[in-house]
Amino acid sequence: MSLTKDASPGRGAFRRAALILVLLASGVGLWVLVGRDGRAQPKGPPGGAPMAVSVSVTQARLGAAPVTLTGIGTVTPLKTVTVKSRVDGELTEVRFKEGQYVKEGELLAQIDPRPFQAQLDQYQGQLAKDTALLENARADLVRYDSLVKKDMLAGQTKDTQASLVRQYEGAVRSDKAQIDNARLQIEYSRITAPVSGRVGLRKLDPGNMVKTTDETGLCVITQMSPMSVVFTLPEDQLPKVRRRLLAGEKLAVTAYDRTMTEKLAQGSLATTDNQIDTATGTIKLRALFENKDEMLFPNQFVNAELLLENRQDVVLIPAAAVMRGPKGSYVFVVGKEDAVAMRPVTTGLAVGTDVVVDSGLAQGETVVVEGADRLRDGSKVSIRQGAAAAAKQ
Repeated sequence: MSLTKDASPGRGAFRRAALILVLLASGVGLWVLVGRDGRAQPKGPPGGAPMAVSVSVTQARLGAAPVTLTGIGTVTPLKTVTVKSRVDGELTEVRFKEGQYVKEGELLAQIDPRPFQAQLDQYQGQLAKDTALLENARADLVRYDSLVKKDMLAGQTKDTQASLVRQYEGAVRSDKAQIDNARLQIEYSRITAPVSGRVGLRKLDPGNMVKTTDETGLCVITQMSPMSVVFTLPEDQLPKVRRRLLAGEKLAVTAYDRTMTEKLAQGSLATTDNQIDTATGTIKLRALFENKDEMLFPNQFVNAELLLENRQDVVLIPAAAVMRGPKGSYVFVVGKEDAVAMRPVTTGLAVGTDVVVDSGLAQGETVVVEGADRLRDGSKVSIRQGAAAAAKQ
């Protein structure tokens, strides 16, 4: 029993020492595998040479980079008219259909013209009466004038007759004005389209009594072509736009849908508003579009993209090739013997999935697009077959 107790402490110490050695060996192996910078190191082939990292590459190319400004806008018709009657009466006929395209001056509806025709006849009769009185008064004035010259009539009688002639002349002019007004009422009983455009939903049916004080009117006509889009931009961007407008440049504007995925129409910038909205710090701009296909619909929310300039011959690479670190942006450039070098770059505008490289990279240089996260300066790479063919193009 005493021998067993004496042997146990020595055997436990031996086991603990062996466990410590195993843990130390594992830690050293892990440190060698991961490396000092925390990145997993690729296992090399027998003989100690590092294994090449498989990557996809592309060549930096020259291209165009459009400089654009984007703002949220609303499709705003140049003309929207609520058609109302200018006379009171019964609506006897409606000539248009809902959604129909009408031309300016086209007959839309008819108000009963008979009351206005009766007034016209009455005024014409009054004109005939007053005209006859005027002719008789003028004849008497001629006779009175002759008698006065022969000292056979007092001059006061002649003067009174001359005043009567002027009175009848005024009555005749008044009758003619009333006749013109009655004819105008008859013309107003024919309701025509004030502008060309598309008719909305009908608001009155034949048989209704129409009044000039009705707020709803008969229908609404909206001009569909040309169409405008009113959109906003931050006030800081206004000087760039104003300089080009004052120089006489025609700036292109593209209208996209709410999600910026579908192009709706292509137009040009017409003008800017005359003041900045102090509440939002934005300026309103109006762009004009032909809109012959009517892709732009009144009051539709759209995204307007204003093209300020189109920069030519800039260096473009995929945005996925640009890495970012504590010291800024950089790319891995493939050099001789398929070794990569980490190159700091300065990037600018985004052009779709590409990005403009303002400095640090030249046309034709090969950069890593996929697999850069496993690289370090000087690493060997193995270019994938499809990527190699694309890099040569």
